[in-house]
Formats: sequence, C-alpha cells, structure tokens
Amino acid sequence: MVRRTKADAEATRHKLLDAAETLFQLKGVSNTSLNDIAVAAGTTRGAIYWHFKDKADLFNAMMDRVTLPLEEMLARISSQSEQEPARDPLQDMRQNTLIALHRVATDEQTRRVFEVATHQVEYNNEMSAVRERHLRVRNECIRLTERALEVASQRQPGHRLPVAPRTAALGLHVMIDGLIQNWLLEPGDFDLVVAGLDAMDTYLLGLGFRLQPRPSLPSPVPPPPPMPALDDLPPETPPAPVRRHRRRSAVVP
Repeated sequence: MVRRTKADAEATRHKLLDAAETLFQLKGVSNTSLNDIAVAAGTTRGAIYWHFKDKADLFNAMMDRVTLPLEEMLARISSQSEQEPARDPLQDMRQNTLIALHRVATDEQTRRVFEVATHQVEYNNEMSAVRERHLRVRNECIRLTERALEVASQRQPGHRLPVAPRTAALGLHVMIDGLIQNWLLEPGDFDLVVAGLDAMDTYLLGLGFRLQPRPSLPSPVPPPPPMPALDDLPPETPPAPVRRHRRRSAVVP
C-alpha cells in the first residue's frame, strides 16, 4: 500500500511538471498560474503545494529533469578536469560542445525546456531563485572555461592570449549560448551542430591556438554526467575588474 502511494505521488509530480513544461512554452512563465498547471495536470492547487514550495521551485524542478547545454558542458568539464588533468582542454571543450549541441538539436524535451528557460521566463521577484540558479551555473561555466583556456595557452609553446582569459571565456560563452538561442527561433535556418563547431573553431583559431583534428560524435552518445550540486557552486559575486593596458603612442618628432 505504501509503495503504491509513493508511486502515485511520483506520478502526480511528473504530471505537474509535464503540464508546466507545455504551458510555460505556450503562454510564458509569468502568464501561467499554478492553477492553470493544476487544471492541465488534472489535479488541484493543493497537489502543487504538496510537491513544490512555489512557482520558482516548480520551475527549477522542471529544469532538473533535463540537462541543459550549459549545464552539461559544465558537468563534463568538471568531471574531466578531476579525473584526467593531463587531457587536452581544448579538445575536451570542443567534444563537450559537440555533444551538448547534438542533444539540443535531437532531444525534444531538452530543446523545449531550454526554450522556456531562455525565451519564456521573466526574472521578476517571484522568479529570483531561478535567476540565481542561472547566474551561478553561467559563472561557474565561464570560470572553468577561463581555466581551460589558460591551461591550453600554457601548454602551447610561444602562445599568448591576445585578451584577458576571462574576456576570452566570456566571449566563447556568449557566442555558443547566443547561437543556440538564435537557432531556437527557427531551427530550420541552419545546422546547429555544424555552425556551432565552425564558430567555435574559428574563435579558438582567432585566439591563436593550434587545434587538433575536429572531434567526432561518440557512438553511443554518453548520457550527461551528474550536475554539480548548486550548493557547491560559488555564490554570485561581481567579477574582478579587467586590467586595461594603455597603449604607447608613437612619438612624433
């Protein structure tokens, strides 16, 4: 009897999250009430509050059911750097990006949740916990990318990054994240995986790196590794200011 009750509760929870995914995509997060979700799931508002504290808690639970591209890359970078520190960080970064872009392009649920998270949510007071999650994951991904670029630069003789490592990492993040968001507007416009790898390699070459042959998609595609617990990520803090170097002007006699 107890097992059936737990199973029923879990089934209700998934019905609520399924309904939230659909409604958030159709109406937007702010325009969807908890009552709307309860009705669509065939339950009551009481069932929602049994499983979730508020809309932000429900939203984050919906996000937890899939691994979004940024979070997948973060999890893979974290796992690889801990297990095999001698690996080529640029090749790992390219491989991780390939896998993440492939998942967005081929997995309908991942694509739907990513679209909700980027195009259908407003970071108002009600959704402050969602904004905090987004910032913490983004900042940790940029931090790990910055570290990977620094290590790659140190390992390539004679290489020197033309910009500050954080600036280079931020630019790479903005490019890939923005590419996915633009692809979501009209998925048929371009091949996300091909365009993403072309853009990334062009960016890395522009930073002066020498690249190995382009990685191929592993078969089978490995499942996303466990995402680092959000509590283990550093809290949101303002980034350190980038030191600007003043260029010397030519002396005109």
